[in-house]
Amino acid sequence: MQPGRVLIIGAGLAGSLLAVYLAREGWTVELVERRTDPRLQGLAAGRSINLAISARGIKALKRAGLEDTVMKDAIRMSGRMIHPIAGSTGYQPYSADPTRAINSVSRSALNLGLLNAAAAEPNVTVRFDQRCASVDFANGEVSFIDDRTGATRTATADLVVGADGAYSAVRAAMQKSERFNYAQDFLSHGYKELHIPASANGPHAPFAMEKNALHIWPRGESMMIALPNPDGSFTCTLFWRHDGAGSSFANIKTGADALAHFKVAYPDAVALMPTLAEDFARNPVGAMVTVRCAPWSRGRVTLLGDAAHAVVPFYGQGANASFEDCEALVDALASSATIGEALCKYEGARVANANAIADMALRNFIEMRDLTGRRSFKWKKKIEHALNRLMPATFVPLYDLVSFSTVPYAEAKARGAANDRAIRTGISVGVSLVVAAVAVAILLVTKAIP
Repeated sequence: MQPGRVLIIGAGLAGSLLAVYLAREGWTVELVERRTDPRLQGLAAGRSINLAISARGIKALKRAGLEDTVMKDAIRMSGRMIHPIAGSTGYQPYSADPTRAINSVSRSALNLGLLNAAAAEPNVTVRFDQRCASVDFANGEVSFIDDRTGATRTATADLVVGADGAYSAVRAAMQKSERFNYAQDFLSHGYKELHIPASANGPHAPFAMEKNALHIWPRGESMMIALPNPDGSFTCTLFWRHDGAGSSFANIKTGADALAHFKVAYPDAVALMPTLAEDFARNPVGAMVTVRCAPWSRGRVTLLGDAAHAVVPFYGQGANASFEDCEALVDALASSATIGEALCKYEGARVANANAIADMALRNFIEMRDLTGRRSFKWKKKIEHALNRLMPATFVPLYDLVSFSTVPYAEAKARGAANDRAIRTGISVGVSLVVAAVAVAILLVTKAIP
């Protein structure tokens, strides 16, 4: 297929990276964003969770030649640091291979880096404050309203990509068409961003805690996490229920209430958070949603990233999965004779994998908030890592498959389930053998007694 005109709606992470890819393939790209140009506003605070970029995302950035630029301030995290209510912290490595790590990155900084890269391409035009009003799927025609002036305009392209996030206007238009399946599931939990500043004192200075770890305060039905920033600070995210008693945003509303609660629930964190009360009172509560839909495409229009498959953040794969979408779409376009053929290939490569990572992300929320603090979970991880060292080609833990490889998510999920069955079977057989050995020993001893 010869490159033509492409209209990308949404200049977030995925939309900006896709613009770079397609521009370099010879496409004429129009990148349209509803927000005001974020480059005029600087980095946004209190609005988003830090990102974890791992093997899939790094591969996609390398393909665009952007790894060094957008990852220069990333901080490696080789494991989890668990903070119990009482007692000392405990470190849990992500992998049996100590060289493997995920990377803490500011969402805002990453978005700005990708947006600058897209805008630097000579055949990319970027427009802001443009609200998508209607979509003609058959003709690739989209109407926009300029939120600054109220003026309307229409743009037409050979390919239209809706990369406009979990609350996508393009997907909303698709929902009005026949035979479009859609489901959204909001978590009963929300999130609020907090802050641990840099520290001039202590063994980790300028960091207040271990730098190269993702810190977790697991509390059963709730948790807090903290990811390191280049300036020595940590971006903390509190995951509480929206409603109910105990640790919920409905129950604990003021900064003073939060401070009192933290002294009981997160005692080691309080001394590190001098602006806790102010941050809690000022920063908004965000919602978390899983979106699934099918098909992703109608006519000349397709969905990409969160617009097609929003996931909760607990596997750190949202951006990584969206970047994989970009690669899959570009590859499909390059190997197809028509737009229709390309979009069919793209969906075939991505839908099952998007559903798989959505399932795994929901499961990982339970693991992070509850299981990481349990002794049984620690032993399971030790068994997984030991088996991986003994049989590195045969037994690969699920976390390694998801975060440190580019094995398709659906395959990783299936292999992870097989791993769990193998471990359970091994434990059952081992227990049976021990019981049998004890029984034989008792029998022999009994017979030996005169």
